[in-house]
Amino acid sequence: MEDWVAREGLRVVPRERLRALSRKSDLQGWIQTGGFAAALAATTAGLVDAAALPVGAVAAIFVVHGVLLNCLYAGQHELSHWTAFRTKWLNDRVGELFGFLTLNPFHTDRWAHFAHHRATQDPARDSELIGMRPFTTLTYALNLVGIDFWRRRIAAILRAAAGIGLEADYWLTPDQRRAVCVEARVTVVLWLAIAAASAAAGSWLAAWLWIGPLLATKVVHQLQNTGEHTEMPHDPDIFRNTRTLVGPPPMRWLMWNMSYHTAHHAFPGVPFHALPALHREIVDRRGSVIERGYLQAQRDIFASLARAS
Repeated sequence: MEDWVAREGLRVVPRERLRALSRKSDLQGWIQTGGFAAALAATTAGLVDAAALPVGAVAAIFVVHGVLLNCLYAGQHELSHWTAFRTKWLNDRVGELFGFLTLNPFHTDRWAHFAHHRATQDPARDSELIGMRPFTTLTYALNLVGIDFWRRRIAAILRAAAGIGLEADYWLTPDQRRAVCVEARVTVVLWLAIAAASAAAGSWLAAWLWIGPLLATKVVHQLQNTGEHTEMPHDPDIFRNTRTLVGPPPMRWLMWNMSYHTAHHAFPGVPFHALPALHREIVDRRGSVIERGYLQAQRDIFASLARAS
């Protein structure tokens, strides 16, 4: 499946400039991936040596570790577009690893994500909206902190493993539906194998280093995930239905530059390392995009939900 660009975007950035910005790089992919691997190695070492550290330091490391794990999904998203690395197969193999670590099977997510791009904010065809009830302030808050997010994520994997509920996924071909079931079953088998090995060894290491931090700290990644489109108009214009999120450099690094989300949706084939330049190009040529700070976006969302209640 090839990538695509928004029709509105082609009226803003010339094809020659877009071609230059779309150059992929294995080096940039390895620098970003290596940075995450190094940061996770450091926090893992801290958690393994937790008994020798003050409680406050352990709590801080636990949170940072969980945030890093959750933000691997930003990398998984980039890998799903085959843009993190120039070498195509590297995107798939690293993506499969990230997908397992984030409890988000990679190929299943890729196919659904492409449907989201092709029908952004269309309630009948956007894969992120199909089957979702309108948020209330309470249900949105539960989703934001991760409680409802994880309930839906784990239930979806278990249903797919059982071959249930894929009929509504219109974007899947028959072969892809079978692949989704296989991917979910492999995921569940690996979960069970890790649980069995942990029980046999009397070890809580998998919970301490992986599942616990991942589940507990989803809220930081959700600031990006929910801020992109929630309570934006059901309008096909990418410059009206998508927010660009403004944050400090560490946040942009964590999110693999997905903070420049309008630029990404306008031109999904532009790799993460070129998104800041693409954003500047769009703003210079168009005048502006919808930009909000991470917390400002959440205030806007809660205010919109409160008005609707």
